[in-house]
Amino acid sequence: MKRRAFPRLSLLIGGGYLANMHVPNLRSPYDQIGGIRYIGRMFDKIRLNAAGQLPEDYHANLGKGFDARALTFLDIDYPSVVERVKEGGTDEELLKWCFQRGRLPKDEEIEIWNEFMRKRGWNDDGTPMVLKRLADIHCEHRTDIQTSFDFIDLDEGRDPRERVRDV
Repeated sequence: MKRRAFPRLSLLIGGGYLANMHVPNLRSPYDQIGGIRYIGRMFDKIRLNAAGQLPEDYHANLGKGFDARALTFLDIDYPSVVERVKEGGTDEELLKWCFQRGRLPKDEEIEIWNEFMRKRGWNDDGTPMVLKRLADIHCEHRTDIQTSFDFIDLDEGRDPRERVRDV
C-alpha cells in the first residue's frame, strides 16, 4: 500500500483539507531574524530535533532544501551551525556567530535573499512542486497559495490568508 504524500492533513467536510501538523516552537519561514527570512526557522528545527521534538517528516530535509540555501547564503556548514545552536543562545547571538564564522551579507544582498526566498515557487522552477503539493492534498482551489513559504504555512496550520502580506 502506497503511503499518502501528506498523511498529516485531515479531510474536512466539503472536500478541503486541514493541516494538523502544528509544530510548537517552529516559526513560519516568512519570519525574520536580524532582517533575514527563514534563518530562525532553521534554528528552530535544529533545537527541536536536538530535543527530540521535531516530527520525523522533517528529518530527511535537515540541512537540505531551504536550510542548504541559507547555509550557502551565510557561507557556513550545517554541522557547525548544529553544534553552535545546541550550545544555546538567542537567535540574534546565533546569527552573529554565523556572520563571524561565515560571512556578513550586505544590506542589498539580504534584500535580494529575502525577496528570492519569499517568492520561491511563484513563476519559477519551483512552481511545479508547489502545484504538485497542492494537488496531493486536494487544495488546487487554493489560488492564494503561490509560493513554497505559503505552502509550508498552510501545511503547518498557519493560514496564509491571515498573514499580513509584506511586499
